[in-house]
Amino acid sequence: MPAQTTTFLDPAALMRIKSLELRAKVVVEGLWKGMHRSPYHGFSVEFSEYRAYVQGDDPRYIDWKVLARSDRTYIKKFEDETNLRCQMVIDHSKSMGFGSAGYTKADYAATLAATLASFLMKQGDAAGLTTFADGIEEHLPARNRPGHLRRIITELDRPAKAAGTSLAVSVGQLAELLRKRGMICLITDLLAPVEHLEKQLALLSAMGHDLVLFHLMDRAEIDFTFEKSAYFRDAETGAERFIDPLLVRENYLKRLGAHRDAIQAATERHNVEYHFCPTDVALEEVLFDFLSARQRKKKVGRGAV
Repeated sequence: MPAQTTTFLDPAALMRIKSLELRAKVVVEGLWKGMHRSPYHGFSVEFSEYRAYVQGDDPRYIDWKVLARSDRTYIKKFEDETNLRCQMVIDHSKSMGFGSAGYTKADYAATLAATLASFLMKQGDAAGLTTFADGIEEHLPARNRPGHLRRIITELDRPAKAAGTSLAVSVGQLAELLRKRGMICLITDLLAPVEHLEKQLALLSAMGHDLVLFHLMDRAEIDFTFEKSAYFRDAETGAERFIDPLLVRENYLKRLGAHRDAIQAATERHNVEYHFCPTDVALEEVLFDFLSARQRKKKVGRGAV
């Protein structure tokens, strides 16, 4: 397993880097190194052939040795270069502002999205960004052109408008915006009724999109390790309730388990790739799991043919 062969950067240490662009760069570099030290060596980074350079291609992929030998300009065409279009859809609701380790779920989501966009665009794929809360906030269509990654990171760096969550409205609007089929990576804490989520997953799946769900939770939300009685505030409604954690912990964990089971069942019904992501897990590990799942899915697809 990658975790046994590679040392990943602790998320708390990573989040102390103020620049989102630099955080993403650090994770991508760690990912590349990990891929070369792990059983995934060569995965998604091997090129299969060359093609002639055309104006607009990224000069980083020019094969300079071929140019020196033949005076012809070719770029390396990656094996996975399939004009993939990936739209990252980020939850900007109030609940994403929670964090017990010095950073929030929103910080983690932004770093995950910036890293994923950087990684995909380095491979020649197109990445876009949509942020939502009670509706669509910002929408950048998937592209791979100079300056586009900077635009994505600038949007990810903007503070959220701190509204409530409406998956039904947001995903419905998204379906109108995404006319071309592609991969959609939904990054959210999913603090919403599962039936609302399932309807939207069914809609996007029916449109032919390839869906990936990153379900983010803070460790304090997962284990409910609070000890002192206190007022707990609903981040999205503002409602407060006095709670003794020792009295409600068992019931909370039972209901949380049922919620997660329902989410997983919904994703399986609609062929959605599901990744549960506690925000104290290294981002390189999350991305390794994502890439591994893509590789398995591709092999199954080839087998079916």
